[in-house]
Amino acid sequence: MYRFSRALYLELKDLVDPHPDTISVTEARRRVLDAAQSTVERLASDPRYFPQPARSLFQQIRCYFPISQQARVYYAIERMVSLARASIQVELDRLNEANARCRATTRKGKACQRTPLPGREYCPSHSHLEEPSTLPSRVGAAACARQAPVGGRAMMRACTTCPNA
Repeated sequence: MYRFSRALYLELKDLVDPHPDTISVTEARRRVLDAAQSTVERLASDPRYFPQPARSLFQQIRCYFPISQQARVYYAIERMVSLARASIQVELDRLNEANARCRATTRKGKACQRTPLPGREYCPSHSHLEEPSTLPSRVGAAACARQAPVGGRAMMRACTTCPNA
C-alpha cells in the first residue's frame, strides 16, 4: 500500500511551499508523506468506514501548499485515493473468493466446508440446491432441441423452457 502514498508524495513534493514563518520545507514534506501514509493505511485497514479519504487528506495537508496549487493537489490526491481504493477492493474480492464456502448444510446440520464452483454459491455436491434463475445459461437453442417422434419420423421440436428458442 505504500506505493500509493509514495507516488502521491513524489507528485506533490515539489509543490510544497509552507509559510516562511512556520516550518521548513523539509519538515512540511515529511508531514505530507506521513499524512499520505496514514491515510492509505487507514483506507487499507478500514475501507468501509472511511467515507471521504481524499477530502480528509487534503484538509490535513492543504496548509503546506500555496493557494494557486491547491486544486492540482486535490486532484492528485483524488486520483491516487481512487487507485488505492480500486486496488484494495480487488484484493478484498480475491481474499473473499479464496475464503468462500458452500452455503449448504450437511445431513448433520453443519455448514458444508467445500469450496463452491467459480461464480456459484454451492459446491459440486450441492449444486442441485442452486435456483435455476441464478445458474448461468450454458445451452443454446440448438443444444436444447429434442427429438420427438411424429408420424413415424423424427422431427426437431424446440425446448419450451429455453429462453433462446
